[in-house]
Amino acid sequence: MAAGPEMRASDGDRDKVASVLREHYAQGRLTTEEFDERLEQLYTSKTYGELAVLTSDLPDVDLRLLPEVPSRAPERARAGAGKEAGNKKLSEAWAVWAMASGVNWMIWLIIGLTGDDFPYPWPLWVMGPWGVVLLVSTIAGGQGREKNR
Repeated sequence: MAAGPEMRASDGDRDKVASVLREHYAQGRLTTEEFDERLEQLYTSKTYGELAVLTSDLPDVDLRLLPEVPSRAPERARAGAGKEAGNKKLSEAWAVWAMASGVNWMIWLIIGLTGDDFPYPWPLWVMGPWGVVLLVSTIAGGQGREKNR
């Protein structure tokens, strides 16, 4: 049965088209920007028709002459485990920050209640810079994971 343009493509099909695009990029037919753009489109493509559009303006490449692309299943498993470990570390860092901030605020409250007047809110100087660093790490980590997809 011949594959029509509306038929769904597999990861293996996308890997073969990626090999073709890499070959054309290596031969100078695609600029870096074009290559990156087509790779982005490639990994969001679902059908053979969408894959064909990516190479329609390029000469045919005999896929049998290209080396076999290894399976990406182990790579995906490692990437997923790395993301989970990164998320866990960030969650742990936020938990430590919250605990330390809470302890500092409790000390400040005890000092304020037992003294004549409430002191300057010095826990802000403990939790502020630390929180900003964690926030930037969280945002940067999320953007890094999106780029890796």
